[in-house]
Amino acid sequence: MSRLDRVTNKGEGLVRRWLGALRDDLWTWRADPLPPSVWVRWLPHGVVCLAALGVLIGDAAQLREHGTLGAGTALIFAAGQAGAMVLALWRPVPAWWLSLLTMVVCALAVRAGMEPGGYEFSWPWTSAGIVAHLFVLLLLALRVRTRVAAEALALTALATYVLQGLIGGVNYLATGQIAVILYAVVVLLGSALRGRREARAELVQQTTLTAEERSRRTLLEERSRIARELHDVVAHHMSVISIQAQVAPHLTDNPSEELRENLAGIRQNAVEALTELRRVLDVLRSEHPGPQGSEGDPDQAPHSPQPTLDRLGTLVENTRAAGLAVTTEITGERRPLPPGVELSAYRIVQEALSNVLRHAPGATARVALAYRPHALRVEVTNTRPTGTAPPSSGAGHGLLGMRERAMMLGGSLTAGPSADGGYQVVALLPEDGTA
Repeated sequence: MSRLDRVTNKGEGLVRRWLGALRDDLWTWRADPLPPSVWVRWLPHGVVCLAALGVLIGDAAQLREHGTLGAGTALIFAAGQAGAMVLALWRPVPAWWLSLLTMVVCALAVRAGMEPGGYEFSWPWTSAGIVAHLFVLLLLALRVRTRVAAEALALTALATYVLQGLIGGVNYLATGQIAVILYAVVVLLGSALRGRREARAELVQQTTLTAEERSRRTLLEERSRIARELHDVVAHHMSVISIQAQVAPHLTDNPSEELRENLAGIRQNAVEALTELRRVLDVLRSEHPGPQGSEGDPDQAPHSPQPTLDRLGTLVENTRAAGLAVTTEITGERRPLPPGVELSAYRIVQEALSNVLRHAPGATARVALAYRPHALRVEVTNTRPTGTAPPSSGAGHGLLGMRERAMMLGGSLTAGPSADGGYQVVALLPEDGTA
């Protein structure tokens, strides 16, 4: 194959692809309605319909009086232009086809009646026709891709050139050049507004995704922290089991060989389980290395003993020292609870009191623990604040952490404003892991 043949085939392929893209973009009946607006939902529709009515009246009068067309013919062409404007509110591409074809046929009809020395009629496009096509192109550029709007503009300019530059007429006032310039300006304006709207929508979407990602990350961090604390508790009990299994044979006179083997197996299993727990714990802790947790709280140090309700009095005293009046109330028979329940109850009270300090200046708080037969009820309430809370950079993640702690134990947590204008946090923590 010669080089000329290859170039010819390549050119034919480019033309076919371009024609295919042009057909996909402009040969369609798809709907592209105007974006909804909250306050002025129907204002654009009303403006376009009023403009269409003006085009209908003005174009019909202009074509009838100066375009040498009959009243019925002039009304049909004017109705086509006005109808294209209204149709563009919902189907801009078909509306553009209707407007362009109406303008071309109208221009040919007017040209047939032109006479030398007669009235210089606006041609190929009438004044009202230019206004109508401007509306159609603007509505098209607002809803379709920039490439589609540019293709529509190019075909409109091509039709203008063919009519005015190639076909021509006699004794007319040329409007092709000014019309193409106005069409280009409108397409650029519509494409810019569409790009700005899409950029704002993308920014809102990105902001929403960022907030969701921040919330999800905070929740995962809280879960990791809870997992570390619970693993510390389990590791402690496994260590106790291992030591007891090792010491038990020495507490019995002449223990049987079977007993020794069973105790040795228990100790071996406990040591292996403890090793696995520490490996998982090291992985969790490696994400936030350091001697202490956030804000220097010793209770959050990675290797410190986890707090229980025995330290509730110290927590309340520290909160009082920070300026918050706190009262405590304990009902029911106080008894030791599973370590996970004690730890979660302590952390819920700690977080709730911290929230009162941050968000309710001047309020008083009340901590109530109710020991039920198979569960612990934790309630932290505060009165209406007497001052205005300073701006806080928090995003409500403390409530997520408290709720997560309660759910991990099979319990529940509710939080919300109270009837007296204060705030209330109530958690129900079952002892056996079932609500």
